[in-house]
Amino acid sequence: MAKTDWTDALPEAARAYLEGKRLDEVECVISDFPGIARGKAVPAAKFARQSSFHLPESIFFQTITGDWSDDAAEEGFVERDMILKPDMETATAAPWTADWTLQVIHDAYDRSGAPIPLAPRNVLKRIVALYHAQGWEPVVAPEMEFYLVARNIDPAKQIEPMMGRSGRPAAARQAYSLTAVDEFGPVIDDIYDFAEAQGFEIDGITQEGGAGQLEINLRHGDPVKLADEVFYFKRLIREAALRHDCFATFMAKPIGDEPGSAMHIHHSIIDTQTGHNIFSGPQGGDTDAFFHFIGGLQYHLPSVIALLAPYVNSYRRYVRDYAAPINLEWGRDNRTTGIRIPLSGPESRRIENRLAGMDANPYLAIAASLAAGYLGLIEERRPEPQFRGDAYDSDEGIPRDLAAALDVLEGASAMTELLSPEFVHVYTAIKRAEHAEFLGVISPWEREHLLLNV
Repeated sequence: MAKTDWTDALPEAARAYLEGKRLDEVECVISDFPGIARGKAVPAAKFARQSSFHLPESIFFQTITGDWSDDAAEEGFVERDMILKPDMETATAAPWTADWTLQVIHDAYDRSGAPIPLAPRNVLKRIVALYHAQGWEPVVAPEMEFYLVARNIDPAKQIEPMMGRSGRPAAARQAYSLTAVDEFGPVIDDIYDFAEAQGFEIDGITQEGGAGQLEINLRHGDPVKLADEVFYFKRLIREAALRHDCFATFMAKPIGDEPGSAMHIHHSIIDTQTGHNIFSGPQGGDTDAFFHFIGGLQYHLPSVIALLAPYVNSYRRYVRDYAAPINLEWGRDNRTTGIRIPLSGPESRRIENRLAGMDANPYLAIAASLAAGYLGLIEERRPEPQFRGDAYDSDEGIPRDLAAALDVLEGASAMTELLSPEFVHVYTAIKRAEHAEFLGVISPWEREHLLLNV
């Protein structure tokens, strides 16, 4: 098929991917609550003729197990259609497919043209618009931690590290080891190749503290664009792993005696008129806005832990002295605090939220973190004094299980208004249904220790 006008307007990386090739298929995708890509795959010729397509809003009423929550839809389960329109700036390759395929992220609208408040990308756009209304441009940089593990098709079997190219299982406690990274060389090579084909720039890959645990850092930029990249990267990494007989998992705590996987989120804010970082003053010092953003995170993050830690497994990551802060302290260059100020010059001064898990939906996690900081700026909220020393010795400051986190979210009126009352209603209903499903499963620990002993 000869190139048509719409392919000529594709992003540069997508055009380079298709150079001299015949585009076969376009995957029209949208993120659901877990961050799974939902949508339709259509022939390229059909995509060229359509400006939108329909998908039922019920994709937001499903639990992670595929069941439905009757409490989520206030008007009953009618499965109304959403109108999905492509954001062509997100068009990118699907380089693992057998034919020449593009992926395009779509935005969801109702029949009147209003954004669907349940769509995670719309939730993030809603928060970013609040910043823009104040003359601010929020900037984020996510860090993605994940494990490469041996194939596991038996849920009763414990997850094990993958076998490295040396023929030995991936070793633990080898943080920043280049030798450990080399063990996964073929998988990492495919990750780099896929990322290049999709036009994504990786800032670095490092070995983390867990056996088979890696971290990928992305360049800072627009929150929606970076959330799109994390959304795409999860699929990209999974596909690269499958090529080498292993799984990539983004579970917050896949292996009991290993560290969990986080999605640390770095924030800074640019004044749209001056182009300056509002966290730094004329002489390079900390500004009131810097402290107010920290204050907002300290005060409001408990109300969005259910978005940063969305599953029962997420709370297994919050363990003292296990590389996962369980506090709301802030400190400079201190990785034991939940809120860290990395080493940087005035122009790049930023604030890192270390509480989010890698199992979180990137759109919702970034939206929640930005919303907490935004409220701090608007309320001019002052933070607690800077913490010095080992913050694992400080008081715990966050809900410690999903049910408690949902209670806090439902009681947070200011945060609910920012995220959208309809979204919070549906999200909490789905998560309570998931929690109920989990409580209906009897674990091996219970059978081992309670069956004959109580």
